[in-house]
Amino acid sequence: MSDGKPKKRRHPETAFEEDQHIPFWISFTTYLGYGVLIGMGYVRELYRQVFPAKHRKTAKGYAPILRDFDDFYTRRLYYRIRDCWNRPINTRPAARFGIMERASSDYNVTFTYTGKTIPCVNLSSYNYLGFAENPEYVDQAVRQSIKRFGAALASPQCEFGLSEPLQKLEKLTASFVGKEAACVVGMGFATNSTILPVLAGPGSLLVSDSLNHASLVAGAKSSQAKIKVFKHGDYASLESLVRKSIWEGQPRTKGQEEYVPWTRIVIVVEGIYSMEGEIIDLPRVVDIKNKYKCLLYVDEAHSIGAIGPSGRGVCEYWKVSPKEVDLLMGTYTKSFGSIGGYVAGARDVVEAVKQFSGGTVAGTSLPPACAMQALAALEVIMGKDGSTKGKEAIESIAANARFFRQGLIDLGLTVYGDDSSPVIPVLLYNPAKMPAFSRECLKRGLGVVVVGYPATPLVESRARFCVSAAHTTKDLTEALRIIKEVSELILIKYEKPKKALS
Repeated sequence: MSDGKPKKRRHPETAFEEDQHIPFWISFTTYLGYGVLIGMGYVRELYRQVFPAKHRKTAKGYAPILRDFDDFYTRRLYYRIRDCWNRPINTRPAARFGIMERASSDYNVTFTYTGKTIPCVNLSSYNYLGFAENPEYVDQAVRQSIKRFGAALASPQCEFGLSEPLQKLEKLTASFVGKEAACVVGMGFATNSTILPVLAGPGSLLVSDSLNHASLVAGAKSSQAKIKVFKHGDYASLESLVRKSIWEGQPRTKGQEEYVPWTRIVIVVEGIYSMEGEIIDLPRVVDIKNKYKCLLYVDEAHSIGAIGPSGRGVCEYWKVSPKEVDLLMGTYTKSFGSIGGYVAGARDVVEAVKQFSGGTVAGTSLPPACAMQALAALEVIMGKDGSTKGKEAIESIAANARFFRQGLIDLGLTVYGDDSSPVIPVLLYNPAKMPAFSRECLKRGLGVVVVGYPATPLVESRARFCVSAAHTTKDLTEALRIIKEVSELILIKYEKPKKALS
Protein backbone atom coordinates (compact mmCIF):
# COMPACT_ATOMS: atom_id res chain seq x y z
CA MET A 1 0.00 0.00 0.00
CA SER A 2 1.51 3.29 -1.03
CA ASP A 3 2.28 5.79 1.71
CA GLY A 4 2.19 8.89 -0.48
CA LYS A 5 5.98 9.35 -0.30
CA PRO A 6 8.68 8.54 -2.83
CA LYS A 7 9.34 4.82 -2.70
CA LYS A 8 12.57 3.77 -1.07
CA ARG A 9 13.85 0.22 -1.23
CA ARG A 10 11.94 -1.43 1.59
CA HIS A 11 13.26 -4.10 3.91
CA PRO A 12 12.37 -7.25 1.95
CA GLU A 13 11.30 -9.35 4.92
CA THR A 14 8.69 -6.85 6.12
CA ALA A 15 7.58 -4.92 3.03
CA PHE A 16 4.90 -7.32 1.84
CA GLU A 17 3.42 -7.85 5.29
CA GLU A 18 3.20 -4.09 5.85
CA ASP A 19 1.49 -3.57 2.53
CA GLN A 20 -0.98 -6.41 3.00
CA HIS A 21 -2.38 -5.40 6.42
CA ILE A 22 -6.18 -5.46 6.31
CA PRO A 23 -8.24 -3.94 9.16
CA PHE A 24 -10.30 -6.46 11.12
CA TRP A 25 -13.63 -4.77 10.39
CA ILE A 26 -13.04 -4.89 6.63
CA SER A 27 -12.06 -8.57 6.80
CA PHE A 28 -15.08 -9.40 8.94
CA THR A 29 -17.60 -7.67 6.67
CA THR A 30 -15.99 -9.16 3.56
CA TYR A 31 -16.21 -12.70 4.94
CA LEU A 32 -19.77 -11.92 6.05
CA GLY A 33 -20.61 -10.79 2.52
CA TYR A 34 -19.32 -14.04 1.05
CA GLY A 35 -21.18 -15.95 3.77
CA VAL A 36 -24.47 -14.31 2.84
CA LEU A 37 -23.91 -14.92 -0.89
CA ILE A 38 -22.97 -18.56 -0.39
CA GLY A 39 -25.75 -19.12 2.13
CA MET A 40 -28.41 -17.71 -0.20
CA GLY A 41 -26.89 -19.73 -3.00
CA TYR A 42 -27.38 -22.96 -1.08
CA VAL A 43 -30.96 -21.98 -0.28
CA ARG A 44 -31.59 -21.67 -4.01
CA GLU A 45 -29.83 -25.01 -4.54
CA LEU A 46 -32.27 -26.67 -2.15
CA TYR A 47 -35.15 -25.09 -4.05
CA ARG A 48 -33.76 -26.50 -7.31
CA GLN A 49 -33.53 -29.94 -5.75
CA VAL A 50 -37.33 -29.85 -5.41
CA PHE A 51 -38.06 -27.88 -8.60
CA PRO A 52 -35.18 -28.63 -10.99
CA ALA A 53 -34.59 -26.39 -14.00
CA LYS A 54 -34.67 -28.47 -17.19
CA HIS A 55 -31.81 -26.61 -18.87
CA ARG A 56 -29.58 -27.14 -15.78
CA LYS A 57 -29.91 -30.92 -15.64
CA THR A 58 -26.95 -33.07 -16.70
CA ALA A 59 -27.95 -35.39 -19.53
CA LYS A 60 -28.43 -39.01 -18.54
CA GLY A 61 -25.26 -41.03 -18.92
CA TYR A 62 -22.97 -37.95 -18.85
CA ALA A 63 -20.80 -36.63 -16.05
CA PRO A 64 -21.13 -32.98 -14.96
CA ILE A 65 -18.71 -30.62 -16.71
CA LEU A 66 -17.76 -28.93 -13.44
CA ARG A 67 -17.19 -30.28 -9.95
CA ASP A 68 -19.88 -29.53 -7.37
CA PHE A 69 -18.42 -26.39 -5.78
CA ASP A 70 -17.01 -25.06 -9.08
CA ASP A 71 -20.46 -25.44 -10.60
CA PHE A 72 -22.06 -23.78 -7.57
CA TYR A 73 -19.59 -20.87 -7.56
CA THR A 74 -20.03 -20.31 -11.29
CA ARG A 75 -23.83 -20.27 -11.20
CA ARG A 76 -24.55 -18.61 -7.87
CA LEU A 77 -21.75 -16.05 -7.65
CA TYR A 78 -19.96 -15.52 -10.97
CA TYR A 79 -23.00 -15.49 -13.26
CA ARG A 80 -24.70 -12.82 -11.14
CA ILE A 81 -21.96 -10.35 -12.02
CA ARG A 82 -20.75 -11.81 -15.32
CA ASP A 83 -21.63 -8.61 -17.15
CA CYS A 84 -18.53 -7.00 -15.55
CA TRP A 85 -16.22 -9.14 -17.70
CA ASN A 86 -15.81 -10.10 -21.36
CA ARG A 87 -17.20 -6.75 -22.48
CA PRO A 88 -16.89 -6.50 -26.28
CA ILE A 89 -15.35 -3.40 -27.84
CA ASN A 90 -15.76 -2.09 -31.39
CA THR A 91 -12.71 0.20 -31.58
CA ARG A 92 -8.98 -0.08 -31.05
CA PRO A 93 -8.00 -0.51 -27.39
CA ALA A 94 -6.71 3.07 -27.35
CA ALA A 95 -6.70 5.63 -24.53
CA ARG A 96 -10.42 5.99 -25.25
CA PHE A 97 -12.49 3.18 -26.71
CA GLY A 98 -16.04 2.07 -27.42
CA ILE A 99 -17.74 -0.65 -25.34
CA MET A 100 -20.70 -2.38 -26.98
CA GLU A 101 -23.72 -2.15 -24.68
CA ARG A 102 -25.32 -5.46 -23.67
CA ALA A 103 -28.53 -6.40 -21.89
CA SER A 104 -29.65 -9.63 -20.21
CA SER A 105 -33.09 -10.89 -19.23
CA ASP A 106 -31.94 -14.15 -17.60
CA TYR A 107 -29.46 -13.02 -14.93
CA ASN A 108 -26.47 -12.88 -17.29
CA VAL A 109 -26.79 -16.40 -18.66
CA THR A 110 -27.14 -14.87 -22.13
CA PHE A 111 -26.68 -11.34 -23.51
CA THR A 112 -28.19 -9.35 -26.35
CA TYR A 113 -26.67 -6.28 -27.93
CA THR A 114 -28.61 -3.03 -27.81
CA GLY A 115 -26.82 -1.56 -30.81
CA LYS A 116 -25.38 1.28 -28.73
CA THR A 117 -21.71 2.03 -28.10
CA ILE A 118 -20.56 3.49 -24.78
CA PRO A 119 -17.54 5.82 -25.24
CA CYS A 120 -15.12 5.30 -22.35
CA VAL A 121 -11.72 6.25 -21.03
CA ASN A 122 -9.78 3.00 -21.22
CA LEU A 123 -8.05 1.98 -17.97
CA SER A 124 -8.29 -1.74 -18.62
CA SER A 125 -6.03 -2.55 -21.61
CA TYR A 126 -2.30 -3.34 -21.40
CA ASN A 127 -1.53 -0.65 -23.95
CA TYR A 128 1.44 0.59 -21.94
CA LEU A 129 3.34 2.49 -24.63
CA GLY A 130 0.36 3.32 -26.82
CA PHE A 131 1.24 1.07 -29.78
CA ALA A 132 -2.34 -0.23 -29.93
CA GLU A 133 -3.08 3.22 -31.41
CA ASN A 134 -1.17 2.10 -34.54
CA PRO A 135 1.26 5.01 -35.04
CA GLU A 136 2.08 5.63 -38.70
CA TYR A 137 5.55 4.02 -38.73
CA VAL A 138 4.19 0.80 -37.21
CA ASP A 139 0.97 0.84 -39.24
CA GLN A 140 2.80 1.12 -42.57
CA ALA A 141 5.22 -1.67 -41.68
CA VAL A 142 2.38 -4.01 -40.72
CA ARG A 143 0.40 -3.25 -43.89
CA GLN A 144 3.42 -3.97 -46.08
CA SER A 145 4.12 -7.24 -44.28
CA ILE A 146 0.54 -8.42 -44.87
CA LYS A 147 0.86 -7.70 -48.59
CA ARG A 148 4.14 -9.60 -48.80
CA PHE A 149 3.71 -12.49 -46.35
CA GLY A 150 -0.06 -12.85 -45.98
CA ALA A 151 -2.04 -13.22 -42.77
CA ALA A 152 -0.39 -16.37 -41.39
CA LEU A 153 2.23 -19.02 -42.17
CA ALA A 154 0.08 -22.03 -41.19
CA SER A 155 3.11 -23.87 -39.85
CA PRO A 156 5.21 -24.29 -36.70
CA GLN A 157 8.46 -22.36 -36.58
CA CYS A 158 10.53 -25.55 -36.85
CA GLU A 159 8.96 -26.37 -40.23
CA PHE A 160 8.15 -23.43 -42.53
CA GLY A 161 7.03 -20.90 -39.97
CA LEU A 162 10.20 -18.84 -39.63
CA SER A 163 9.36 -15.67 -41.54
CA GLU A 164 11.73 -12.80 -42.20
CA PRO A 165 9.97 -10.45 -39.73
CA LEU A 166 10.13 -13.19 -37.09
CA GLN A 167 13.87 -13.72 -37.60
CA LYS A 168 14.49 -9.99 -37.29
CA LEU A 169 12.27 -9.80 -34.21
CA GLU A 170 14.19 -12.56 -32.42
CA LYS A 171 17.51 -10.90 -33.19
CA LEU A 172 16.41 -7.40 -32.16
CA THR A 173 14.67 -8.66 -29.02
CA ALA A 174 17.85 -10.40 -27.88
CA SER A 175 19.84 -7.23 -28.50
CA PHE A 176 17.28 -5.08 -26.67
CA VAL A 177 17.28 -7.17 -23.48
CA GLY A 178 21.03 -7.81 -23.54
CA LYS A 179 21.08 -11.51 -24.36
CA GLU A 180 22.79 -13.66 -27.00
CA ALA A 181 19.62 -15.07 -28.56
CA ALA A 182 15.83 -15.14 -28.26
CA CYS A 183 13.05 -17.54 -29.17
CA VAL A 184 9.58 -16.21 -30.05
CA VAL A 185 6.42 -18.20 -29.33
CA GLY A 186 3.00 -17.43 -30.84
CA MET A 187 1.25 -16.93 -27.49
CA GLY A 188 2.42 -15.29 -24.28
CA PHE A 189 0.79 -17.89 -22.01
CA ALA A 190 2.32 -20.71 -24.04
CA THR A 191 5.77 -19.15 -23.73
CA ASN A 192 5.83 -19.98 -20.03
CA SER A 193 3.69 -23.11 -20.11
CA THR A 194 5.73 -24.82 -22.85
CA ILE A 195 9.26 -23.56 -22.11
CA LEU A 196 9.51 -24.21 -18.36
CA PRO A 197 9.14 -28.00 -18.92
CA VAL A 198 12.20 -27.83 -21.19
CA LEU A 199 14.29 -26.12 -18.52
CA ALA A 200 13.37 -28.34 -15.59
CA GLY A 201 12.78 -32.08 -15.71
CA PRO A 202 13.21 -35.08 -13.40
CA GLY A 203 15.68 -34.32 -10.65
CA SER A 204 15.20 -30.56 -10.95
CA LEU A 205 13.64 -28.17 -8.44
CA LEU A 206 11.47 -25.18 -9.36
CA VAL A 207 11.23 -22.54 -6.63
CA SER A 208 8.21 -20.42 -7.47
CA ASP A 209 6.78 -17.19 -6.04
CA SER A 210 3.36 -17.77 -4.48
CA LEU A 211 1.83 -15.04 -6.68
CA ASN A 212 3.31 -16.18 -9.99
CA HIS A 213 1.04 -16.01 -13.03
CA ALA A 214 -1.11 -18.98 -14.03
CA SER A 215 1.08 -19.58 -17.10
CA LEU A 216 4.12 -20.10 -14.88
CA VAL A 217 2.09 -22.42 -12.63
CA ALA A 218 0.94 -24.38 -15.69
CA GLY A 219 4.50 -24.65 -16.98
CA ALA A 220 5.80 -25.80 -13.61
CA LYS A 221 3.08 -28.43 -13.28
CA SER A 222 3.72 -29.64 -16.84
CA SER A 223 7.38 -30.26 -16.03
CA GLN A 224 8.52 -33.32 -14.15
CA ALA A 225 10.39 -31.16 -11.67
CA LYS A 226 9.70 -30.90 -7.96
CA ILE A 227 7.93 -27.61 -7.12
CA LYS A 228 8.35 -25.60 -3.94
CA VAL A 229 6.64 -22.26 -3.31
CA PHE A 230 7.90 -19.31 -1.26
CA LYS A 231 5.76 -16.54 0.18
CA HIS A 232 5.58 -13.50 -2.09
CA GLY A 233 7.88 -10.69 -1.02
CA ASP A 234 9.55 -12.76 1.72
CA TYR A 235 13.12 -13.15 0.47
CA ALA A 236 14.33 -14.57 3.77
CA SER A 237 11.80 -17.37 3.18
CA LEU A 238 13.14 -17.82 -0.36
CA GLU A 239 16.73 -18.12 0.86
CA SER A 240 15.75 -20.48 3.66
CA LEU A 241 13.79 -22.67 1.23
CA VAL A 242 16.67 -22.86 -1.24
CA ARG A 243 19.24 -23.58 1.48
CA LYS A 244 17.09 -26.30 3.06
CA SER A 245 16.36 -27.87 -0.34
CA ILE A 246 20.08 -28.08 -1.14
CA TRP A 247 20.78 -29.62 2.27
CA GLU A 248 18.00 -32.21 1.93
CA GLY A 249 18.59 -33.02 -1.75
CA GLN A 250 16.10 -34.94 -3.85
CA PRO A 251 13.31 -36.82 -2.05
CA ARG A 252 14.47 -40.29 -1.06
CA THR A 253 12.60 -43.33 -2.29
CA LYS A 254 11.83 -46.33 -0.08
CA GLY A 255 15.03 -48.03 0.96
CA GLN A 256 17.25 -45.24 -0.36
CA GLU A 257 19.64 -43.71 2.12
CA GLU A 258 22.28 -41.89 0.08
CA TYR A 259 22.06 -38.15 -0.57
CA VAL A 260 21.17 -37.19 -4.17
CA PRO A 261 21.64 -33.51 -5.10
CA TRP A 262 19.26 -31.65 -7.41
CA THR A 263 20.37 -31.58 -11.03
CA ARG A 264 19.41 -27.90 -11.09
CA ILE A 265 17.42 -25.38 -9.04
CA VAL A 266 15.46 -22.74 -10.95
CA ILE A 267 14.04 -19.69 -9.17
CA VAL A 268 10.96 -18.37 -11.00
CA VAL A 269 9.69 -14.82 -10.41
CA GLU A 270 7.96 -11.97 -12.25
CA GLY A 271 9.22 -8.46 -13.05
CA ILE A 272 5.92 -6.76 -12.20
CA TYR A 273 3.18 -8.76 -10.52
CA SER A 274 0.06 -8.10 -12.55
CA MET A 275 -2.42 -8.28 -9.66
CA GLU A 276 -0.26 -6.44 -7.13
CA GLY A 277 1.49 -3.79 -9.22
CA GLU A 278 4.68 -4.66 -7.32
CA ILE A 279 8.16 -4.68 -8.85
CA ILE A 280 10.35 -7.61 -7.85
CA ASP A 281 13.36 -6.83 -5.63
CA LEU A 282 15.69 -8.19 -8.30
CA PRO A 283 19.02 -7.42 -6.56
CA ARG A 284 17.97 -9.51 -3.56
CA VAL A 285 16.85 -12.42 -5.73
CA VAL A 286 20.08 -12.25 -7.76
CA ASP A 287 22.10 -12.33 -4.53
CA ILE A 288 20.34 -15.54 -3.46
CA LYS A 289 20.67 -17.03 -6.92
CA ASN A 290 24.42 -16.40 -7.02
CA LYS A 291 25.02 -17.47 -3.41
CA TYR A 292 23.44 -20.89 -3.95
CA LYS A 293 24.32 -21.29 -7.65
CA CYS A 294 20.73 -21.49 -8.88
CA LEU A 295 19.29 -20.50 -12.23
CA LEU A 296 16.95 -17.49 -12.44
CA TYR A 297 13.91 -17.17 -14.73
CA VAL A 298 12.19 -13.77 -14.77
CA ASP A 299 8.80 -13.21 -16.42
CA GLU A 300 8.79 -9.64 -17.76
CA ALA A 301 5.33 -9.68 -19.33
CA HIS A 302 4.32 -6.45 -17.58
CA SER A 303 7.73 -4.85 -17.07
CA ILE A 304 9.46 -5.00 -20.46
CA GLY A 305 8.97 -1.71 -22.25
CA ALA A 306 7.10 -0.24 -19.27
CA ILE A 307 9.87 0.47 -16.76
CA GLY A 308 13.51 1.46 -16.91
CA PRO A 309 14.95 4.66 -18.47
CA SER A 310 14.92 3.11 -21.96
CA GLY A 311 12.15 0.56 -21.39
CA ARG A 312 14.46 -2.42 -20.97
CA GLY A 313 12.52 -3.69 -17.99
CA VAL A 314 13.31 -4.77 -14.48
CA CYS A 315 17.06 -5.30 -15.02
CA GLU A 316 17.49 -1.73 -16.18
CA TYR A 317 15.17 -0.45 -13.46
CA TRP A 318 17.36 -1.99 -10.73
CA LYS A 319 20.65 -1.42 -12.63
CA VAL A 320 21.27 -5.16 -12.65
CA SER A 321 23.21 -6.65 -15.56
CA PRO A 322 21.04 -8.93 -17.75
CA LYS A 323 23.87 -11.46 -17.46
CA GLU A 324 22.77 -12.01 -13.85
CA VAL A 325 19.42 -13.40 -15.05
CA ASP A 326 19.70 -16.71 -16.89
CA LEU A 327 16.44 -16.43 -18.81
CA LEU A 328 14.36 -13.32 -19.46
CA MET A 329 10.82 -13.97 -20.62
CA GLY A 330 8.46 -11.31 -21.93
CA THR A 331 5.40 -10.81 -24.10
CA TYR A 332 4.57 -8.58 -27.04
CA THR A 333 0.95 -8.19 -25.94
CA LYS A 334 1.49 -5.31 -23.53
CA SER A 335 4.08 -2.68 -24.42
CA PHE A 336 4.28 -3.64 -28.10
CA GLY A 337 0.62 -3.84 -29.09
CA SER A 338 0.93 -7.29 -30.67
CA ILE A 339 0.68 -10.94 -29.54
CA GLY A 340 3.11 -13.68 -28.63
CA GLY A 341 6.02 -13.95 -26.24
CA TYR A 342 9.74 -14.57 -26.11
CA VAL A 343 12.44 -16.05 -23.94
CA ALA A 344 15.99 -14.73 -24.19
CA GLY A 345 19.22 -16.17 -22.84
CA ALA A 346 22.42 -17.94 -23.81
CA ARG A 347 22.46 -19.16 -27.39
CA ASP A 348 22.77 -22.86 -26.55
CA VAL A 349 19.85 -22.67 -24.11
CA VAL A 350 17.64 -20.86 -26.64
CA GLU A 351 18.49 -23.42 -29.32
CA ALA A 352 17.48 -26.23 -26.95
CA VAL A 353 14.20 -24.43 -26.27
CA LYS A 354 13.50 -24.15 -29.99
CA GLN A 355 14.20 -27.83 -30.45
CA PHE A 356 12.17 -29.23 -27.56
CA SER A 357 9.47 -26.72 -26.59
CA GLY A 358 5.91 -27.54 -27.62
CA GLY A 359 5.37 -23.85 -28.33
CA THR A 360 7.85 -23.91 -31.22
CA VAL A 361 7.65 -27.55 -32.31
CA ALA A 362 3.86 -27.93 -32.34
CA GLY A 363 2.47 -24.42 -31.97
CA THR A 364 1.70 -22.32 -35.03
CA SER A 365 4.34 -19.66 -35.61
CA LEU A 366 3.68 -15.99 -34.81
CA PRO A 367 1.96 -14.49 -37.90
CA PRO A 368 4.28 -12.21 -39.92
CA ALA A 369 2.02 -9.17 -39.43
CA CYS A 370 2.09 -9.66 -35.64
CA ALA A 371 5.85 -10.16 -35.72
CA MET A 372 6.18 -6.95 -37.75
CA GLN A 373 3.95 -5.07 -35.29
CA ALA A 374 6.25 -6.06 -32.41
CA LEU A 375 9.38 -5.46 -34.49
CA ALA A 376 8.32 -1.99 -35.63
CA ALA A 377 7.25 -1.06 -32.08
CA LEU A 378 10.63 -2.22 -30.79
CA GLU A 379 12.40 -0.14 -33.43
CA VAL A 380 10.44 2.92 -32.29
CA ILE A 381 11.33 2.23 -28.64
CA MET A 382 15.02 1.95 -29.57
CA GLY A 383 14.89 5.05 -31.77
CA LYS A 384 15.71 3.11 -34.93
CA ASP A 385 12.86 4.86 -36.73
CA GLY A 386 14.81 8.10 -36.50
CA SER A 387 12.42 9.70 -34.01
CA THR A 388 12.23 10.27 -30.25
CA LYS A 389 8.69 8.87 -29.99
CA GLY A 390 9.83 5.77 -28.12
CA LYS A 391 11.73 7.76 -25.53
CA GLU A 392 8.80 10.14 -25.11
CA ALA A 393 6.38 7.23 -24.60
CA ILE A 394 8.57 5.70 -21.89
CA GLU A 395 8.80 9.05 -20.10
CA SER A 396 5.06 9.56 -20.51
CA ILE A 397 4.02 6.25 -18.97
CA ALA A 398 6.30 6.87 -15.98
CA ALA A 399 4.78 10.33 -15.43
CA ASN A 400 1.22 9.05 -15.95
CA ALA A 401 1.72 6.18 -13.50
CA ARG A 402 2.90 8.55 -10.76
CA PHE A 403 0.20 11.13 -11.48
CA PHE A 404 -2.65 8.63 -11.47
CA ARG A 405 -1.41 6.67 -8.47
CA GLN A 406 -1.08 9.85 -6.42
CA GLY A 407 -4.55 10.93 -7.53
CA LEU A 408 -5.99 7.68 -6.19
CA ILE A 409 -4.08 8.05 -2.92
CA ASP A 410 -5.38 11.60 -2.55
CA LEU A 411 -8.93 10.22 -2.81
CA GLY A 412 -8.33 8.06 0.25
CA LEU A 413 -8.34 4.75 -1.66
CA THR A 414 -6.25 1.73 -0.69
CA VAL A 415 -3.62 1.52 -3.42
CA TYR A 416 -1.18 -1.37 -3.84
CA GLY A 417 2.08 -1.56 -5.75
CA ASP A 418 5.16 0.51 -6.53
CA ASP A 419 5.17 4.07 -7.82
CA SER A 420 6.87 3.20 -11.13
CA SER A 421 4.45 0.41 -12.00
CA PRO A 422 1.82 1.06 -14.72
CA VAL A 423 -0.37 -1.54 -13.00
CA ILE A 424 -2.28 0.15 -10.18
CA PRO A 425 -4.63 -1.98 -8.04
CA VAL A 426 -7.22 -0.37 -5.75
CA LEU A 427 -8.73 -2.56 -3.04
CA LEU A 428 -12.52 -3.01 -2.98
CA TYR A 429 -12.52 -5.95 -0.52
CA ASN A 430 -16.25 -6.74 -0.36
CA PRO A 431 -17.51 -8.99 -3.19
CA ALA A 432 -20.63 -6.86 -3.74
CA LYS A 433 -18.45 -3.83 -4.43
CA MET A 434 -16.84 -5.40 -7.49
CA PRO A 435 -19.96 -5.26 -9.68
CA ALA A 436 -21.04 -1.97 -8.12
CA PHE A 437 -17.72 -0.31 -8.95
CA SER A 438 -17.55 -1.76 -12.47
CA ARG A 439 -21.14 -0.92 -13.42
CA GLU A 440 -21.11 2.60 -11.97
CA CYS A 441 -17.84 3.41 -13.73
CA LEU A 442 -19.27 2.15 -17.02
CA LYS A 443 -22.36 4.34 -16.60
CA ARG A 444 -20.06 7.35 -16.31
CA GLY A 445 -17.83 6.47 -19.27
CA LEU A 446 -14.92 4.65 -17.64
CA GLY A 447 -13.83 1.15 -18.65
CA VAL A 448 -12.21 -0.73 -15.77
CA VAL A 449 -11.29 -4.28 -14.77
CA VAL A 450 -12.37 -5.73 -11.43
CA VAL A 451 -10.77 -8.88 -10.06
CA GLY A 452 -11.79 -11.24 -7.29
CA TYR A 453 -11.35 -14.74 -5.95
CA PRO A 454 -9.82 -17.07 -7.16
CA ALA A 455 -7.54 -14.65 -9.06
CA THR A 456 -6.92 -12.79 -5.77
CA PRO A 457 -7.12 -13.78 -2.09
CA LEU A 458 -10.73 -14.08 -0.90
CA VAL A 459 -10.78 -10.79 1.03
CA GLU A 460 -8.79 -8.76 -1.51
CA SER A 461 -11.17 -8.10 -4.41
CA ARG A 462 -9.90 -5.12 -6.35
CA ALA A 463 -10.08 -2.86 -9.36
CA ARG A 464 -6.95 -3.03 -11.48
CA PHE A 465 -6.08 0.06 -13.50
CA CYS A 466 -3.54 0.02 -16.32
CA VAL A 467 -2.23 3.42 -17.39
CA SER A 468 -0.79 4.11 -20.84
CA ALA A 469 1.61 6.54 -22.44
CA ALA A 470 -1.32 7.35 -24.73
CA HIS A 471 -3.35 8.81 -21.86
CA THR A 472 -3.37 12.57 -21.60
CA THR A 473 -3.62 14.47 -18.34
CA LYS A 474 -7.20 15.25 -19.34
CA ASP A 475 -8.01 11.54 -19.69
CA LEU A 476 -6.58 10.68 -16.28
CA THR A 477 -8.15 13.70 -14.58
CA GLU A 478 -11.54 12.71 -15.97
CA ALA A 479 -11.00 9.15 -14.77
CA LEU A 480 -10.11 10.36 -11.27
CA ARG A 481 -13.26 12.50 -11.19
CA ILE A 482 -15.40 9.47 -12.06
CA ILE A 483 -13.62 7.26 -9.55
CA LYS A 484 -14.16 9.89 -6.87
CA GLU A 485 -17.91 9.90 -7.55
CA VAL A 486 -18.16 6.13 -7.56
CA SER A 487 -15.94 5.62 -4.49
CA GLU A 488 -18.14 8.00 -2.50
CA LEU A 489 -21.26 6.24 -3.75
CA ILE A 490 -20.19 2.70 -2.86
CA LEU A 491 -18.05 3.65 0.19
CA ILE A 492 -14.56 2.35 -0.63
CA LYS A 493 -12.52 5.21 0.85
CA TYR A 494 -10.76 3.17 3.50
CA GLU A 495 -7.73 5.46 3.86
CA LYS A 496 -7.11 9.06 4.85
CA PRO A 497 -5.82 11.26 1.98
CA LYS A 498 -2.00 11.35 1.97
CA LYS A 499 0.56 13.99 1.13
CA ALA A 500 1.61 14.39 -2.47
CA LEU A 501 4.61 12.61 -3.93
CA SER A 502 7.61 14.90 -3.93
